[in-house]
Amino acid sequence: MKVLIAPDKFKGTLSARAAAESIARGWRMARPDDTLELQPISDGGDGFGELTSAALGAQPQSIGTVDAAHRPCTATWWWDAKTKTALIESANVVGLAMLPRGRFHPFGLDTFGLAKVLLAATRREAAKIIIGIGGSATNDGGFGLARALGWTFLDDDGNPILKWTDLRRLVSIHAPLQLHLADIVVAVDVRNPLLGRQGATRIYGPQKGLHPEDFSNAEVNLTRLAAVAKHGRQFASQPGSGAAGGLGFGLAAFCNAKLRPGFALFVKQTTFRRHIRKADLVITGEGSIDRSTVMGKGVGELARLCKDENVPCIGLGGITRLPRNRKKLFTSIHALTDLTTGHNAMLKPEQWLKRLAETVAKSW
Repeated sequence: MKVLIAPDKFKGTLSARAAAESIARGWRMARPDDTLELQPISDGGDGFGELTSAALGAQPQSIGTVDAAHRPCTATWWWDAKTKTALIESANVVGLAMLPRGRFHPFGLDTFGLAKVLLAATRREAAKIIIGIGGSATNDGGFGLARALGWTFLDDDGNPILKWTDLRRLVSIHAPLQLHLADIVVAVDVRNPLLGRQGATRIYGPQKGLHPEDFSNAEVNLTRLAAVAKHGRQFASQPGSGAAGGLGFGLAAFCNAKLRPGFALFVKQTTFRRHIRKADLVITGEGSIDRSTVMGKGVGELARLCKDENVPCIGLGGITRLPRNRKKLFTSIHALTDLTTGHNAMLKPEQWLKRLAETVAKSW
């Protein structure tokens, strides 16, 4: 049997590649005669640049910039000289994983540092820039990025606004005199809009450190940004504008970027569908298989592709919280917490994922 092993990252514990290797080791323990193909996936978040560049043959580049907390850092991006395409992964600059857990509050973080990487790609005279967003520590609606690119945000007295948490005072936005960017395509990992009950703040803010009492403050500032920006309300309602704390909105509004479903873009760039067609079984997974999985995340989109191709698809997660009516996307779903506690799974994720894969393989 040909088995395609194609997980996304297990956030906070395993990269997509490490997860694929753990699953493969476990599967081989029970079914040594199966042919395994490892093709880790990304939907625009952590690992997007590395995995996509490997498929395209793009070369890594380094640049000094600042992270979401404005601390100096070195960011990696990728350059494909043949097609003059730049690949940027926002998580390499303003990613949540780059910050010490619990040390910074999202109100003090922004996307400022991403601009330097974007401008470096532009100076290469890129024909196209593909930016994977997801896994960010920020919730600023792309305000920091826009400000670093030269946009000015003024209050009623004509004073510049320097923090996204002061955007409630925003009266006018002024474009930079000279800003020439290549065509930008954004790989978004979710379909959420910028604002509202399904927006960036309420759905993804908590995992970045926002508390329920912070929601109103964050929402007021982002609502004002969308109200004043040109075509802001239109961009704010666009699927994916709420990705990466509203970075999707900021790239669309201030960089004329086109938002595209991240996994669909990954599939297109890497000709991934042919791997599915060759497989008898697909195994995917991520840290938490939940509602967001079926709202544009790569694991859910992969399951849909498998259904289209009539290839069975197994989902493996650290935990599973998917509503019963959504589980039909998968042939079956299994969690590390079926075997151990969540605490133990976090301590030794490779071991438990290997064991889970072995357990599933025995019953297949």
